[in-house]
Amino acid sequence: MHIAPFDNQNKPIVDIDDPTVPLNYFNIVKLKRGESFAYQVPGYESCITPATGSVDVEVEGVSFAALGHRGVDVWDGEPEGCYIPVGAKVTITCVSDATETFIAGARYDKVLEPFDVRAPDLDMVQYGSDETKTHRKIKHILGTKYHGRVGRLLVSELFTVGAGGWSGFPSHKHDTDRMPLETRHDETYNFRFRPNHGSGVQMLQREDGKAGDAYHIVDGSTICLDNGYHPCCVLPGYEMYYFTILGGLSQRSLVQYFQPSHAYQIETIPGIKDMIAKFK
Repeated sequence: MHIAPFDNQNKPIVDIDDPTVPLNYFNIVKLKRGESFAYQVPGYESCITPATGSVDVEVEGVSFAALGHRGVDVWDGEPEGCYIPVGAKVTITCVSDATETFIAGARYDKVLEPFDVRAPDLDMVQYGSDETKTHRKIKHILGTKYHGRVGRLLVSELFTVGAGGWSGFPSHKHDTDRMPLETRHDETYNFRFRPNHGSGVQMLQREDGKAGDAYHIVDGSTICLDNGYHPCCVLPGYEMYYFTILGGLSQRSLVQYFQPSHAYQIETIPGIKDMIAKFK
């Protein structure tokens, strides 16, 4: 499902128990210096990541100062994040001129401890190539290194490297718990483009060998993925970014099932096996 950009007025874009991606939660909060936003999400753990600007975070009496240092857009510096336990009371206060802050969430039933993830703590991987038109970089905010401290939530930022090309290819899905082949993980994206009048296409093919759907994605588009194979691409001459939320049904580690008709191309894309391992 495609949700076109709109002024959400700091209200969830993907709320709890969403009919398409019930395991996910997503909000975009925009504040000016000195303004605060409070939230609490029963039944969901969450992660605060400023897209731009800087915020102070207070969660149940624990404070994390000056989270995020990016300027004009998501390409302007490295991301930072703060893990928020299930149902915790949180207050975000803008300490820069302005901030646009992402709040990612996943359904979970245990209360863990809050912690922050600063730029040096990021787990980064780059793979693909210009020749295969699959060159991209992933910045894991809540990645595999935090398996013992996070319940079901995975949060990453994905960037195309260069101008144009494909992401999420070879086509894969993760909509069914059937280990060891695949896990059920609902997924939500928010896209940005540079320059911001760029755009791309999100494909969603429900069954191998049958025609699927395609959505025209623009700067600020949100995509909710419940089931099916889902590669995406960006127009030539533009760079693409997407904020990625994964929520697992029964485990945090993601096991992707690659579309049989394209799976052989895993062997043709440099570094893709390292990328796959970073989600497990």
